[in-house]
Amino acid sequence: MLFVEILIILLATKVAGEISIRLGQPAVLGKLLIGIIIGPAVFGWIQGSDMIRQLSEIGVILLMFIAGLETDIRSLHQNRNSSIAVAVGGIIFPLLGGYLVGLGMELSQSHALFLGLLLSATSVSISAQTLKELGHLKSRESATILGAAVLDDILVVIGLAVMMSLLTTGEVSLGVVLLKKLAFFVTIGLLGWKIVPWVMKKFSFWRVSESVVSTALVLCFFFAYLAESLGVAAIIGAFAAGVSISQTPYRHSVEQKIEPIAYAFFVPIFFVSIGLSVSFAGMESQLLLIVGLTIIAVLTKLIGSGLGARLTGFRRRSALGIGAGMVSRGEVALIIAAIGLESHLLKQEYFTAIITVVILTTLITPPLLKKVFAKLEADHETDI
Repeated sequence: MLFVEILIILLATKVAGEISIRLGQPAVLGKLLIGIIIGPAVFGWIQGSDMIRQLSEIGVILLMFIAGLETDIRSLHQNRNSSIAVAVGGIIFPLLGGYLVGLGMELSQSHALFLGLLLSATSVSISAQTLKELGHLKSRESATILGAAVLDDILVVIGLAVMMSLLTTGEVSLGVVLLKKLAFFVTIGLLGWKIVPWVMKKFSFWRVSESVVSTALVLCFFFAYLAESLGVAAIIGAFAAGVSISQTPYRHSVEQKIEPIAYAFFVPIFFVSIGLSVSFAGMESQLLLIVGLTIIAVLTKLIGSGLGARLTGFRRRSALGIGAGMVSRGEVALIIAAIGLESHLLKQEYFTAIITVVILTTLITPPLLKKVFAKLEADHETDI
């Protein structure tokens, strides 16, 4: 049965991606939508087994690893102040917006605050893929989005730890959380600076087939494991591994051989897996809530992150593009929602609605980025 599901996923994503391109949209939009169509919400051909979920995790890790390989670390460094401002603005506005909406829904203070925190999350994997398709992954705007997303992940996880330590019976130490985050970044900094170049060079002389690519994958998954062990999203670790290898002479060789592996098999499964969470059962009773929360989720990121970009020197259109790149909540918010449900910070009756909002923000991001960056290109041509 697994083989049949994989066959359907690979064929469906390629067809959907081609249709999306012909309609003038990024291919990733069609691949996300087809996940809903072939999933439980419509035809039910793919049910979302544990194996599919595990393959999708590999897909998103490889996706962010490739994004890291194509990232200019000097550009990340040059735009660090903008990234900080974008991340902070992209947390404050959704946090406040979600909190106020929660109070309007007559939720308790703790549940309203958790809703705000959940809406503050950002998953940059979809934005990274869209920017890659649009040819903007190496732009200043993209570097700012990627840097802001890393910081956003750290701040939201710290915020979640604070909430769970104060509002639940679990014992979550903020000091331990902060120490783990610090340990992660110090460790990957040292590994990326000294160890990764040495390891890549050492294994490049091995006569076994594809030793360089295999070594790169070992480093990618090791960094992802290290990140997850220290309370940071695995995709951040994979991104860091890609950035580290991008500073070595093996960057282009690794990129050319990893991309076919990722985009031919694992990444399509990841895109489809997002749509598998959608269910239309009972949605009509919460339609107003879903629409309202989606509008709040999109606008607060656009305004908050866009304002952060604007205050650090970006022009209006570029700031809007950066805000658009932070809209997708993706798998990060899905994980936070699951944690909230388990810790009773998110009521079961609102879980499906929240998951739907997360999916909608993910679907909105590709066409939004396409529209904004098309106008940005037109502005540049006018300036010339």
